[in-house]
Amino acid sequence: MEYHESTLQQDMTEPLMQQDEKGNISFEEDDDLTPRNTSQNGSLGVVWLSTTVAVWGSFQFGCCVHYSSPTQTAIRKDLKLSLAEYSVFASILAIGAMIGGLTSGHISNFIGRKGTMRVAAIFCIIGWLAISFAEGVLLLDIGRMCTGYGIGVFSYVVPVFIAEIAPKDLRGGFASSNELMIQVGGSITYLLGTVLTWRMLALVGLIPSLMLILGMFFVPESPRWLVMVGQQREFEASLQRLRGKDADISFEASEIQEYTEKLQQMPKIRILDLFQKRYLHSVIIGVGLMLFKQFGGMSAIGSYASATLELAGFSSGKFGTIVIGLCQIPVTIIAVALMDRCGRRPLLLVSSVGTFLGTFLIGLAFYLKDHELVLKLIPMMVLAGVLIYLWSLASGIGSASWVIMSEIFPLNVKGAAGSLAIWANWFGSWTVSYTFNYLISWSSSGTFFLYSAVSAAAILFVAKLVPETRRRTLEEIQAHMLFSNSHS
Repeated sequence: MEYHESTLQQDMTEPLMQQDEKGNISFEEDDDLTPRNTSQNGSLGVVWLSTTVAVWGSFQFGCCVHYSSPTQTAIRKDLKLSLAEYSVFASILAIGAMIGGLTSGHISNFIGRKGTMRVAAIFCIIGWLAISFAEGVLLLDIGRMCTGYGIGVFSYVVPVFIAEIAPKDLRGGFASSNELMIQVGGSITYLLGTVLTWRMLALVGLIPSLMLILGMFFVPESPRWLVMVGQQREFEASLQRLRGKDADISFEASEIQEYTEKLQQMPKIRILDLFQKRYLHSVIIGVGLMLFKQFGGMSAIGSYASATLELAGFSSGKFGTIVIGLCQIPVTIIAVALMDRCGRRPLLLVSSVGTFLGTFLIGLAFYLKDHELVLKLIPMMVLAGVLIYLWSLASGIGSASWVIMSEIFPLNVKGAAGSLAIWANWFGSWTVSYTFNYLISWSSSGTFFLYSAVSAAAILFVAKLVPETRRRTLEEIQAHMLFSNSHS
């Protein structure tokens, strides 16, 4: 069995890459084959449409995550919640998302990427209705957990679906639209939260899921999932529709089908199997990026931005919330444009440096406040630190972590490995959002210095372990990862 698996891995990597005398890996560039790449000759209209529909799930993600920030004061006042009860409400989203993350890979492999997005949208609709009509903490928490389950599924299936339908030269930009729409959803939630009641804001949260369910009637299923489940005719029709009716899909279809057939000859994968040597590098990267992103303070700053600004000295968190809402979207748009121009690694490195500087500046501001130094500058220092952090997050690790997660796992382990990465992301989110209020009570400056230390470690992690995936097909990337794992 080991020999058989090793032979399969060698077959998958040999046509795609070469190794020089020093052991450096390079991919084959066959000039005779290059013109047959359909991404150059086809139409992107259906890819644009499919991505636009799918990222309504990302928009929903942003709405759900950031809902607790502008509504904290009003919900606690109307429902008479203690700080501990509100901390549970804010963090229980991540509990639902962890469950959603663990089941998302299996569901998407069973009913397809489109069906899985519909399921996620239904859970979000149920959750928003429960929150909107809640008169006590129980229904409030149930609704929050339902929306958490929905976005836990979205956080896996949306980037995977986009990566599987996009041409390789534009995949990074298309996949980054996932993070862009997360930021758009979050920013709009921040802004609307300053003028709408928390119940009305929950009803507005229904819109993205309803738009996604409607839009799914007009887009094709992922061709890679169709070939994985043996639907050959539907696979070819989906790929042709995505690339344009006049595009020659023969080479791309053959490459996808051949690679998938070889992967399917390998044994079925369980979660524990992911820690075998041949998959370990991919798992470490996928899980590691999610944990560094979360333990660097993402959910704390995202969920408690208003409270943090009030703690810094602003009379109300609304001013800072509006500034945050207006500033995040342009930065994410720039990141989308740069993803396929600069590559994933440079953006990750610059982003990690920025999140370190942002959280360090916030920590320094609270340290100065504790010692009653330059008190007039503290609010603006904290606001600047929050903006630097959020800009850096949106421009790199926030978006690139999802892109890389959707790229590096081989198709035969994508369900299990993707579920593990999503679970790790939401476990980190729950831990950070639940502990934030308690850490702030312990030491406001120490809390953000801890987050900055995590970002510093993330810089080393990216520099040492994360490969560049720009301008490679999914099959090339995944074969490369299998090859590097087996020779490490």
